[in-house]
Amino acid sequence: MDRAELTTEQVLKRDIPWEHYMSTKLISGTCLQLLRRYDHKPESQRAPLLEEDGPAYVRVFLNILRSISKEETVEYVLALIDEMLATNPKRAALFYDQSLSGEDIYEPFLRLLWKGNWFVQEKSCKILTDIISARPKLQNGMLPNGDSSNSKSKLTSTHDVLRGLVDWICSQLRNPTHPSCSVPTAIHCLSTLLREPYVRTLFVQADGIKLLIPLISPASTQQSIQLLYETCLCIWILSFYDAAVDYLSTTRVMPRLVEVVKGSTKEKVVRVVAMSFRNLLAKGAFAAQMIDLGLPQIVQNLKAQAWTDEDLLDALNQLEVGLKDNLKKLSSFDKYKQQVLLGHLDWSPMHKDPSFWRENINNFEENDFQILRVLMTIIDTSSDTTALAVACYDLSQFLQYHPSGRIVVADLKAKGRVMKLMNHENAEVRKNALLCVQRLFLGAKYASFLQV
Repeated sequence: MDRAELTTEQVLKRDIPWEHYMSTKLISGTCLQLLRRYDHKPESQRAPLLEEDGPAYVRVFLNILRSISKEETVEYVLALIDEMLATNPKRAALFYDQSLSGEDIYEPFLRLLWKGNWFVQEKSCKILTDIISARPKLQNGMLPNGDSSNSKSKLTSTHDVLRGLVDWICSQLRNPTHPSCSVPTAIHCLSTLLREPYVRTLFVQADGIKLLIPLISPASTQQSIQLLYETCLCIWILSFYDAAVDYLSTTRVMPRLVEVVKGSTKEKVVRVVAMSFRNLLAKGAFAAQMIDLGLPQIVQNLKAQAWTDEDLLDALNQLEVGLKDNLKKLSSFDKYKQQVLLGHLDWSPMHKDPSFWRENINNFEENDFQILRVLMTIIDTSSDTTALAVACYDLSQFLQYHPSGRIVVADLKAKGRVMKLMNHENAEVRKNALLCVQRLFLGAKYASFLQV
């Protein structure tokens, strides 16, 4: 069987030659005794063994992973550990028993995370995530597994493990080892690990956020809904971290989250997205984006539905109040800027309002004429005829109202780029491209004579 398709149940049906391993001194007689009592036994018999001798079993499993490289045996032991933790997550604390203080509890899993087949990698990632998340945070000035400010121990540090996990997760999101399991496994573990501040820092530094954005889209199947939920959970956790928020502000995360919340009926998905909105509302230009994307009305629609989750209801109420406050504060130029930066240009009243252009023309100079540069990008790349027409019109308005409009627009090499649209198949695009070119040739002094 292809090892990429192995299941835990199939692996646990194997008979491993423990006696042979003892005779070749790969395991001790004590190990063999413990394994005989545990192996192929039901949970009802395993539970008391782990209650009584849990750390001893952890030591046995770690020793096997260190001393035996046979693939079938490695897979089997990883499946045993995974099943042990899945049945009772509190068993992860067994790895931190005082009797194991000299053991490198992370190294075998961290090594297998990169060297094993898919089954081995997946189990190693899940097990490492479980045990490192369960570690005691501080014990007499000493972190588990040899982590301390002055430690010279050679034991694998928690920082090494967290770095290794983030690297592995990002590599799976970029180039999945398994066509259907890599991404769900990586996101599942990431949603747990991001509770660690150090992981948030590592993930942002690894440029990991951009790998999450494509996964935010409406879902239908149970598996895809779970993946969507855990991805949005990652976004919510990252929304507490300023460096991540700064990065998110440069992505298309907001339109994607809005599409998800409009189309989802799964309460847990709507809850985590609403809580993300609530966190992002007060940060950067997110409020303007939310308003431009119609979130105030969407929140009203969501509030009218029969949700039962208190966190969701609280988030919707706070969003409603916050969006109303921001709607009052936002100037027309803020709204305009968000329209342009999102590429969502339409014929809203401000475009043809002379007072808007007179009052805000100097704002176009911000960030080295950023708005004009984005308008030119829209003219070069957009396939939306309305966006093309509005972009040409706005460029012509800038030419009319800014005293140095012709010089600025000429520096952007706009003439040839706009002239291409004078032969566009859409009449509205042609008309506004012509207006723009005429104003470019005439300049501000005569531009006011040209009307659309």
